[in-house]
Parts: sequence; C-alpha cells; structure tokens
Amino acid sequence: MKKNNESSLKTRIVKDTMGEVNVPYDALYGAQTQRAINNFPISGNVLSFDFIKSVVIIKRSAAITNFKLKLLTKNQKDAIVYAADIILKSKSSEHFPIDVFQTGSGTSTNMNVNEVLSNLANKYSKIDSNTNIHPNDHVNMGQSSNDVIPTAINVSSMLMVEQKLIPSLKNMITVLEKKEYEFKDVLKIGRTHLQDATPITLGQEFSGYKEMIKKSLKRIEYSKENLRRLAQGGTAVGTGINTHKNFGKMVASEISNYTKVKFVKTPNHFEAQSSQDSVVEFSGSLKSLSVCLNKIANDIRWLASGPRSGLGELIIPSVQPGSSIMPGKVNPVICESV
Repeated sequence: MKKNNESSLKTRIVKDTMGEVNVPYDALYGAQTQRAINNFPISGNVLSFDFIKSVVIIKRSAAITNFKLKLLTKNQKDAIVYAADIILKSKSSEHFPIDVFQTGSGTSTNMNVNEVLSNLANKYSKIDSNTNIHPNDHVNMGQSSNDVIPTAINVSSMLMVEQKLIPSLKNMITVLEKKEYEFKDVLKIGRTHLQDATPITLGQEFSGYKEMIKKSLKRIEYSKENLRRLAQGGTAVGTGINTHKNFGKMVASEISNYTKVKFVKTPNHFEAQSSQDSVVEFSGSLKSLSVCLNKIANDIRWLASGPRSGLGELIIPSVQPGSSIMPGKVNPVICESV
C-alpha cells in the first residue's frame, strides 16, 4: 500500500498482462477496470445500475450453469453466487465507474463486473483455502463480452419494462378511462388548425388519449418477444467456441428462473451478436409511446392555457413558481416537463 502523491488517496498495485497499475485501495475492481477509467475519461456518465445488475444476473446464472455442467466446483459456484447477490441487493454503483463511451464491445464493463465479483467471492471464500475465484477463468467461464453485453441489453430492457414501464402504462390507461367517463357529458368545441370546428365532448377527447396509450402498450408487448432471445452462448463471434454446447440454453433458463421473466436462447447467435435490430425495434415502440405522451401533454397544456387570455377549458394544478420578475406567478408545469 502506498500514498498517491497527486490525490493523497491510498492505492494498491495490481498486475496484469500489461504490467502494473495503481488501483484505489478500497475498490473492488482490478487492473482492467482501472485502465478503462484512465483510457476513457470522456463524458462522466456511467452505465445505468439496472444494466450493471443485468450483467451480474448473467454471471450468477453462468456460475450455476457451469456447476451443473461440472465445470465449476460447488465452492466456486457458491462463492460467485454469494458475491452476485451482494451486488444485486446493493443500491450503490460506486464500484462500476467506467464511462458509457468505452470499447465498442463493452469489454471494459464486462471485466469490471468480473473483477468485482471475483474480489467479493474471494473475500467470502476465505473459509476454504482451496477456493480462489479468478475473474476470467471462473466468473467469465464460457462467456465473451460479445455475447454478455448484447444479452445484458435485452435483459435490462425487459426487466425495466416489466417492472416499471408496463405497470405505469396500465395505471395511466385506468386513469384516462376514468376521465373519459367523468367527462362524457362535458360538451365543448372541437378544433382543427387551432380554429373552432364542430362540437365534441371532453370525454371523447380523453378516449382518444386512452386509445393512444393502449396501442403504445400493444407495440411494446409485441416488440418484447424478440428481446426474450438471448445471445448468451455464442461467445466471441457466435460459434460458441470455448463453451459447452448446452450453456446458452441453460443460462437462459437460469436467468428466467431468477428474474421470473421468460428468456430463451437465440435461434441464431450470428444474428444476435452482429445485429441489434430487436433492440432497434423495441426502441421504436418506445419512441412511438413518447410521441403519444408528448401529444397528450401538449393538448392538455393548450386546453389549460390562460386563465383569462387562453383557452381555459381545463384546470390543472399549479405547482411551481414560474417567474423571477413576477414572484407571485405559479405555473402548472407538469405537462411542460413531460
């Protein structure tokens, strides 16, 4: 251990195939992570913790699979699973500091997770002097960054959609349906080109908003199906070199067991690793949703404009002081923020 003269932080020296590198003393990562920190000080933005946790889920599932395939001992498997569970229960991403702009394959992030899990596993496995977890040989066994990262993209997207987005959209549909009924007898003027047109009820307008969200939800549900297909098992270029022939199928099953979301091995690893069109399709469904949300929010903003010189047809909550020159002005800014 020595003092770093520039930052006065304690560091430790770690060796890899390129030589020695100074790593913060308390960091759980190792040399490859530190090299990436040094090489890519680009945006200051790191990958989301939801994505990191999906990589950890892959490592956890891989350890269980490799044990079932008799490629890891029970002690090795238990140590990796224990380490993975520590990260999955954590709310802190401090040990995953690599910039989102890095190597194209995501190798740096893959190795970051391997190193953190290895160090945690070795701390846990000190009860067994014969168990030593290596980041490549054990945590990364049967894997490549080229199949781990595409798999993590799919898994993290699916989990965030299932756990956060879809419940929110279903709730929004319910609320809009209530408003549709509540406003069914409120007659108002319809507009085209922001000019008066024929009459319409406010309930009919809100029925349109409800249908937009329902259709957006259907698009998302449809595009999810291709996200279920995981690249794991293709290793470097899709051939599956250096891994067991059943590894991909078994890992997909383990990930499904852990997340309670169904995943399957891709029918074609070459497509899954060389193309991200399933993610592009999924992204398109999210963009369609965002256009719908923008249209709904902007309509409501127009209808609530005023109160004296605007349309003034809706009243929405004023929640934010809106002026430095008019301190008493409070604005209904939620639609704006959408």
